[in-house]
This record gives sequence, structure tokens and C-alpha cells, in this order.
Amino acid sequence: MSAIRALRQAAGSSSRTLAARASTRSFARAALPAFRSTVAPATRAFSVSARRFGEAADVILAQKLAEELQYEKEAAASAEPDFLKGFKAQGVWQIEDVTGNDEVALTRKFGNENVRLMFSIADIQAEQEAEFEELEEGEEASEDQPAHSYPIRCSFAITKNGTPGALTIDAMCQDGTFVTDNISFYPDAKVGTELTAEADWKRRGLYIGPQFDTLDVSVQEEFEKFLTERGINDSLALFIPEYAEFKEQREYVGWLQSVKKFIEV
Repeated sequence: MSAIRALRQAAGSSSRTLAARASTRSFARAALPAFRSTVAPATRAFSVSARRFGEAADVILAQKLAEELQYEKEAAASAEPDFLKGFKAQGVWQIEDVTGNDEVALTRKFGNENVRLMFSIADIQAEQEAEFEELEEGEEASEDQPAHSYPIRCSFAITKNGTPGALTIDAMCQDGTFVTDNISFYPDAKVGTELTAEADWKRRGLYIGPQFDTLDVSVQEEFEKFLTERGINDSLALFIPEYAEFKEQREYVGWLQSVKKFIEV
């Protein structure tokens, strides 16, 4: 989410907290007559008051959600952005993006190899929240500052048809480049690539390989050429943060629509 959106949500959260406290105090005062002799009238009065308060709160919340939804729809581009059109037009990578999920996968074929890249929009959300906290503490944002590229963790998996094993690469994507953390090899491709609890448990007990920057410089250079040849290059590193922001915006709009509909029913 953007810093502006985070600020609006923080203000909204404070308002809801104050409203909840006020509601608690009202409840305490309304409950006092229940200890007197007129128990039935006090109970009916409280029930009606609570029901009406709940209805009013629902209406106000739905209105605020509608306002936020309208703002986000106006701020977002209605058509598919140019950067995404251009990426698809290259016909190299296929995008696997399921609405409601925070993970995105990019896949491609390279000879007899299957290359799969995965990243999560959770990274961009966490980074934006940290940036917003810095601004709250007094650091001012400047319009002259260059656009900030949020670091996003990426995981690559390379398997070969008819050949056992999987090569996996953990890297950080930021400022138009990939910074490799480590490269692992798993004799069992399923252990190296499957996103199951069983596979994750098996991976925990295996050697994941050395830190990439501890390898001989010549080995690092050849690995970088190896990855670049498979399309894991600066162009892809520029695309991922853009798509992460694009998806995060879509998911937020979907969240607003779903919550608003639920509140209104």
C-alpha cells in the first residue's frame, strides 16, 4: 500500500479505536439500570439502542469503504499498463497470478529446462509500512528524491526434463538488478520445488550451499552469465517490482469490494 493510503488507514484506525472506547463507556452506563427493579424496560431500551448503534456503525463503515474504493479506482489505471503489455509481448515468461494470493510465479522453457520464478507482494507491503513509520518519526519525503525500488525476495527453480534434481536460487531483486544470496542443489526435484509442508521439512535438514559472495569471483561471474542466459537479467529485475505494485493495488481494491459487500449485507 502507498504511504498516503497507510496514513489514511492509521487515522481511520485511531478513529475506530476512539469510537470503540466511547461504545464501551456507553455500555457501562446503559447496564446500570439492570440492577434496579425495572429490569424489563431497561433491557428493552438497551437492546434497541445497541441494535440502532450497530446499524449506524455499519452504514458509516460502508460509506468509508466506498470512499476509499472510489479513490483507489480513480488512482489506478483502468486498462492494462504499458509495462505489462510490453512484458507479455516478448513472449518469454508466462505469468501465473491467482486473484487473492499474495504470491506470483513466472515460468518459461529454456531448451530442456523448466525455469520458475516466485515472489510475494508481502515484501512490498512490509517495506512500505517501514517507510511510513520512518516518515511518522519526522523524516520528510522529498519530491526530488528518486523513485524508491522496494527489495523483493525471489526464488528460482531450474529443473530438466528426464534428469533428476533441481537447482534453486535465492536472490533479492532491487534497483533493477538481482543480488544472489545462495544457490542450492537438491537431488530430488520434488524436495527442491514443491511447496508442501513435507517438502519444506525435508529441505530444513539439507545443506543449502555456500553463500554466493563467498564463492570464487570467477565462479560468481560464470553463474551470473548462466542466469542471464536464461532470462534472469536486469530487464526482469525491473519488471518484478512494477508488477508487485500493480498486483498489490488490484488485491487491495478487491479486498475493499469484498469487505464493503459483507458489511452491507
